[in-house]
Amino acid sequence: MQKLIQGLGVGAGAALGVCVRLALTLWLGDSAWPILTINVLGAFLMGWLRPNAFWGTGFLGGFTTFSAMMLNDVSFYFFTAVGCILAWLAGDRLAR
Repeated sequence: MQKLIQGLGVGAGAALGVCVRLALTLWLGDSAWPILTINVLGAFLMGWLRPNAFWGTGFLGGFTTFSAMMLNDVSFYFFTAVGCILAWLAGDRLAR
């Protein structure tokens, strides 16, 4: 029963994260730069806050999106990967 409740919590967090990402992309525009910024911010928050399942796997998992990068230039894959790794490392350092 506990796994079911945790799974529902992760799903609710993901739904909330997707809504926030959608609002930001509608506000900032649906181009590569807002998506890159969202992914890097999400990676930073994951490293810095070390959130639980609702906020980490759920909200930040729904907030960040690598599937949207499929619509953009290949060079953004590199920038997203490097940016997210560096952001997570920076957040991890701040958490210590």
